[in-house]
Amino acid sequence: SKREIKMRKLDSTKVRPLKTEQLLHIEDHDFALRPGFGGSPIPVGIDVQVESIDSISEVDMDFTMTLYLRHYWKDERLSFRSNKNKSMTFDGRLIKKIWVPDVFFVHSKRSFIHDTTVENIMLRVYPDGNVLFSLRITVSAMCFMDFSRFPLDTQNCSLELESYAYNEDDLMLYWKHGNKSLSTDEHISLSQFFIEEFSASSGLAFYSSTGWYNRLFINFALRRHIFFFVLQSYFPAMLMVMLSWVSFWIDRRAVPARVSLGITTVLTMSTIMTGVSASMPQVSYIKAVDVYLWISFLFVFLSVIEYAAVNYLTTIEERKQLKKRGKASGMYSMDAVQAMAFDGCFHDTDVDMDLAPFPDPCEESETRTSQTNISNEDTPRLKRKRSLKGNVGRIILQNNHVIDTYSRIIFPSVYIVFNFFYWGLYI
Repeated sequence: SKREIKMRKLDSTKVRPLKTEQLLHIEDHDFALRPGFGGSPIPVGIDVQVESIDSISEVDMDFTMTLYLRHYWKDERLSFRSNKNKSMTFDGRLIKKIWVPDVFFVHSKRSFIHDTTVENIMLRVYPDGNVLFSLRITVSAMCFMDFSRFPLDTQNCSLELESYAYNEDDLMLYWKHGNKSLSTDEHISLSQFFIEEFSASSGLAFYSSTGWYNRLFINFALRRHIFFFVLQSYFPAMLMVMLSWVSFWIDRRAVPARVSLGITTVLTMSTIMTGVSASMPQVSYIKAVDVYLWISFLFVFLSVIEYAAVNYLTTIEERKQLKKRGKASGMYSMDAVQAMAFDGCFHDTDVDMDLAPFPDPCEESETRTSQTNISNEDTPRLKRKRSLKGNVGRIILQNNHVIDTYSRIIFPSVYIVFNFFYWGLYI
C-alpha cells in the first residue's frame, strides 16, 4: 500500500550506512597514510579529563588512573558537504577504517579501554574534516617514588603520552587548550594522599634509532596523610619507649620484674618495625620512619643495658660491703641480689643486718610446738614489721642505684630533644 511505501522511505536506518560511506568517501582514500603524508607534520591536539585515581602502590611503585583521552586533528579526506554544518558522530566500528593517532602511555604497565556495554570510543567528524576522537581508558603506570622522607613525604608522579610510530617530522603532539587542557573531577580523593596539584607540560624525547618525539606530561603531586602512621607506628613506638623507663623506678634488686619489662618492650619494638617494613618496598636507603623507629628501639635497648650495668655494679658493691663488715656468715652467705634471682622475693641487706634475725617473709612459717612460745615471740616480730613499714620509703631510696637516678632524667630529656629535632626536620 501507499502507506507502507511511505513508512519504508521514512525508515532512514536502512540507508544510513550506505549514505555515510558515500558521504565520507572512505573507499576513495588510503587511510593507512597519515593526513598530508610527505608534507609538514600533522598537529594533533590533546586534552584529558581525569575521572579518578584508583590506587597508589608504594610496593609496586605505580599508580592507576581512569581518564578521558581526547584527540583533535584535521583530515581533509573525511570532509563532507553539509547544508546545516552539523557534525556526525560514530562509535568504535569506524575507527578501523580511518587513520587515527597512535598515542601510547610511556612507562605504562597495564591499560585497557572500557568496553561495558560497548567499547567506550567516540568519533565525531565535522564537515571541514576536523575530527574529535575520544576514549575512556584505565592505565597503570610507573611512578618513580622517593621514600627518604616516608611517611612525611610528597610524591610527584606523571603520566606521559607520546606517538609510537610518528616522530616530530610526521606528527606534532600539543595540549589543545594549554594549561586548561587538563581537568579533574572535583570528587577525586585518596585514602592516604591529598592531591596538591594537577598540571600539564610538554617536552621532547630522543631515541637513538628513531629520532625525536613530542611528549606530553600529566603531572600531579601527592602529599601523604600522616595521621594513619601516627596511630599505627609513631604513637606505639613512643609508648614502648616510655614504658621502658618504668624500669628505672623499680627496685634494682627486682631482677625478674626489670628484665621481663625490658625484654617485652624490645620484642614489641621489633614487631612494630617488622610491620612497617612489610608494607614498604625493599629500598636500599634509610627512610624517615626507619630513623624514628631505630632511635626508639635504641632507647628501649639502652634501658635494658642500663639495668645490666646497675645489677653488675650493685653486686660488686654489696660484696665489698659484706667483706668490709665481716658479717657474712651462714645465713647471709648468699647476697641479696643472688637471693632475689633465686626466690623472686625482696631481700634488703641493711635491714637484715640492723634488725634481729627473723624468718624470711617468702619462706613458709614453721609450725610451733606450743601456744606459749608463739605469744612470747609475737611481740618482737610485730615491732620488726612496724619498723619495716615505717622505713619503706627510705629503703626504696637507698636501694636505687645512682645510675637509675640519672637515667630518670637523662633518658626522657634526650628523647624529647630527639622528637623536637625529628619533627622539625621532616615537617
